[in-house]
Amino acid sequence: MIYRFRIILDTEEDVFRDLEIAQTATAEEFHNSITQAFGFDGTEMASFYISNDQWEQGEEISLFDMSDGNSPVRLMNETRLEDIASEKQTRLLYVYDFLSMWTFMVELAEIASPEAGRTYPNLMFAHGELPDSAPDKNFEAEKLDFDDLDGEYDDGLNIDDYDNLGFEEHWN
Repeated sequence: MIYRFRIILDTEEDVFRDLEIAQTATAEEFHNSITQAFGFDGTEMASFYISNDQWEQGEEISLFDMSDGNSPVRLMNETRLEDIASEKQTRLLYVYDFLSMWTFMVELAEIASPEAGRTYPNLMFAHGELPDSAPDKNFEAEKLDFDDLDGEYDDGLNIDDYDNLGFEEHWN
């Protein structure tokens, strides 16, 4: 079977590509198809993230193992698309170049039969031009007003009482 994906750049302007690729292809093959479709050189770090209906970032599928060995990492070259995308799990996030943070919303639009004579992956449609630089991201944590905590997190310490904070000022 063939997966037909729409890959949308997270920006105000409409910039997207429609790609079709075999469901048995690896996430690394899909990554290579995306970088080619958008004109990237493909030399930067990238990751897919399984996403829910609200486009929240879930489990990571990484291009390279950058872990310290303490936790298992799913790698693109070991992960097939059919293992991370299905009729029930249609959304992924894709981040290319962690310094620039090119962020794409990837959605499985259709599962179809392969067409005779067509080679896959296949760029079906391209719309919009990639901007010169990645769109700015507004990374904000949930706002927390510490005045509204009503002593919920009172640890009994007074930050102005230096003598009783429990550390040695000249420890080294």
